[in-house]
Amino acid sequence: MFQNEYDVIVVGAGHAGSEAAAAAANMGASTLLVTMNLQNIAQMSCNPAMGGIAKGQIVREIDALGGYSGLVSDTSAIQFKMLNKSKGPAMWSPRVQSDRMMFAEHWRLRLEATANLDFYQEMVSGLLIEGEKVVGVKTSLGLVIKAKSVILTNGTFLNGLIHIGDKQFGGGRAGERAATGITEELVQLGFEAGRMKTGTPPRVDGRSLDYSKMIEQPGDDVPSKFSYLDETKPLTKQRSCYMSYTSPQVHELLKEGFDRSPMFNGRIKSIGPRYCPSIEDKINRFAEKDRHQLFIEPEGWNTVEMYINGFSTSLPEDVQFKALRSVAGFENVKFFRPGYAIEYDYFPPTQLKHTLETKLVNGLYFAGQINGTTGYEEAGSQGLMAGINAALKVKEREEFVLQRSEAYIGVLIDDLITKGTEEPYRMFTSRAEYRTLLRQDNADFRLTEKSYKIGLASEKRMQKMEEKKTKSYAFVNFLKETSVAPDESNLVLEANDSAPMKQSDKIFKIFSRPNIAMQDVRTFSGVEEYIQENDLNEEVLEQTEIQVKYSGYIQKEKNNADKLHRLEGIKIPGDFDYSRIKSMSYEAREKLKKVKPTSVSQASRISGVSPNDISVLLVYMGR
Repeated sequence: MFQNEYDVIVVGAGHAGSEAAAAAANMGASTLLVTMNLQNIAQMSCNPAMGGIAKGQIVREIDALGGYSGLVSDTSAIQFKMLNKSKGPAMWSPRVQSDRMMFAEHWRLRLEATANLDFYQEMVSGLLIEGEKVVGVKTSLGLVIKAKSVILTNGTFLNGLIHIGDKQFGGGRAGERAATGITEELVQLGFEAGRMKTGTPPRVDGRSLDYSKMIEQPGDDVPSKFSYLDETKPLTKQRSCYMSYTSPQVHELLKEGFDRSPMFNGRIKSIGPRYCPSIEDKINRFAEKDRHQLFIEPEGWNTVEMYINGFSTSLPEDVQFKALRSVAGFENVKFFRPGYAIEYDYFPPTQLKHTLETKLVNGLYFAGQINGTTGYEEAGSQGLMAGINAALKVKEREEFVLQRSEAYIGVLIDDLITKGTEEPYRMFTSRAEYRTLLRQDNADFRLTEKSYKIGLASEKRMQKMEEKKTKSYAFVNFLKETSVAPDESNLVLEANDSAPMKQSDKIFKIFSRPNIAMQDVRTFSGVEEYIQENDLNEEVLEQTEIQVKYSGYIQKEKNNADKLHRLEGIKIPGDFDYSRIKSMSYEAREKLKKVKPTSVSQASRISGVSPNDISVLLVYMGR
């Protein structure tokens, strides 16, 4: 059936579980992926898309580290958009509309092609614990499978409860049963558990919609992609999305069902995602708005099924249907299935270490929605890091932790374990203090070498990153060393409403001006020849432009990040006794005892710990 013992067992095959299994196996750990239904590996439970603001940066980081999300997204994409392109590069965020069926298929095929990885379809109902260490799992059929480490990535399946109006039934996703047994066992072991809520909109028949009444949302004219590897190519054709709006009439029809809404009648008691609220929540919270955007997103290249982004709801199905028929373009809509809300168990992530290993049980890791996050990208990045660290622990090697100044993934995990979360956590660019450093274009520069050193990123990936870095840095130096005369530069400067030059100057300095672009610089003598001779592609040219345009900002953030690193370097022993520091506030002592920060920098980010408390701590530590 399968071998007697594994290095790593991954429970659940969503985005977190799939990345965790791939990472552990690719690092040489014998790995078993256990899931309730092998047909639903990496299922897109909600919207058929990857990336977006801050989320796109995470997907690029996963790819730079050697994960699969970027590669799968590229090969199953039906549309590509670079969001926030009108802003600075720190805000640029790639996003793809995906073919839902292709996405899951490509994930499964990649996993099946991964060495050291086995699969088993069944529900894991419990853990095997010896002392304070996990040693395996138990299944609903009574099988015992031994392991040196276990990663739980249960998504919304732990005691999942689906709500549609006044109807409710157990399930982890539409048409799939909930997982039971694990929560109760973890609580008995001393873990704190909670409940969260998320929701999903109706899926409709695209043949029943009138797109002439909607606003077309095409992809980029020159689409890019997620993966840094040449294995995938940008799209040559794309499918459009569409936009429509709700109206006061739609809102009134929805309100008719509020008394039957599980959100408002007390049936749902848990907290949902603040930044992706249901349509009834939006109407209730933003009563002054007479309309809300709806994005009509195709589910794939060939299917007629459409996802109604912005209409997430748990209202009764008849109310959903009646209200949606009052939206422009939806007058004759036919439902494939109604929207629903789902409640599920999670475990406050302050119970984890930075490696995502639990503090209570040695060798047990949590990743994804079990930690209170929302989103495929947040889940995938956690799974990747848990898989890496589980494999490293089995091999008795040093843990792998990313700092806040190194990756959005570092910000995500640090936020979770330091601050915790009482509502589904979603990543935003505003959560990162060093977002000028953490751009989507340089994730490979930041992370590929680190991953290569621990044995995950391939030689091929490492060589590609080094070539890109060498070429872009050399081109920057060429621009710093090469001058251009006024008679040549002023033609470009005047055409761009920029002050003319009176004497020769370096191209780098001219290029630094805000309204001078790469295509302008390419007209200067010698520049185009340099580009052709050195075979510089668009990726290198974009990287060069960013390095020139934002050199001052980048250097400033690097200096700030260096200050943070100095505090990160002051480690706090795991057995440090905070109760002895009487001059520290009581709240700070209690929070520090609960979170057990590993560094002074982490301690400073805990809610309730003041700068004065940190000063006292530093004095007490002899600093």
